[in-house]
Amino acid sequence: MKQWYLFIAFFRVGMLGYGGGPSSIPLVHKEVVEKYKWMSDEEFGDVLALANTLPGPIATKMAGYIGYKVAGYAGLVNALLASIIPTIFLMILVLTSLSAYKDQPWVLGMTKAVVPVVAVMLAVLTWQFYKNGQKGLGWKVNLVLVIASLVIMEVLGLHPGILIAALLAWALFSPVKQKQKDKSAKEVAAAAERKMV
Repeated sequence: MKQWYLFIAFFRVGMLGYGGGPSSIPLVHKEVVEKYKWMSDEEFGDVLALANTLPGPIATKMAGYIGYKVAGYAGLVNALLASIIPTIFLMILVLTSLSAYKDQPWVLGMTKAVVPVVAVMLAVLTWQFYKNGQKGLGWKVNLVLVIASLVIMEVLGLHPGILIAALLAWALFSPVKQKQKDKSAKEVAAAAERKMV
């Protein structure tokens, strides 16, 4: 039954995610976090950050990872197929029919209407992440991170992947972590000495 739910969840995302990866992110969030509760908001944020740093379409990367997390390798294949099959059929159907009507006003209006819809969906998802960040970090730290991110991406023009890689490297090799490792190693050695005595 889990495979069926996985297929339906990503099939809906594939059907409704018109406009590419950014438009499908809120849909994946709704299915994975809100409806089926396969992940928490924090886990979803981590998956989204990781998917943004890797090359390729974000929707398929997220589908593959979430499918694997939920149901192993079979879930990975299931979620990937469910997310790309609707796109393949819709592309064939829509491109063949829209090419005949591409200059019609209703087709031009339909394609222009996608941009604000995607913008609103991304704004809602961003607001949800901001609210979740306030719970863990507090509003001051959260606001500083938002401003720093905007400056780094918009003013300095750095890709978010570079920032995430730098933060991961800092977290892995920071002196604070090394001090904690040294402290815990000393505590273990002291505990072992006490047991010997």
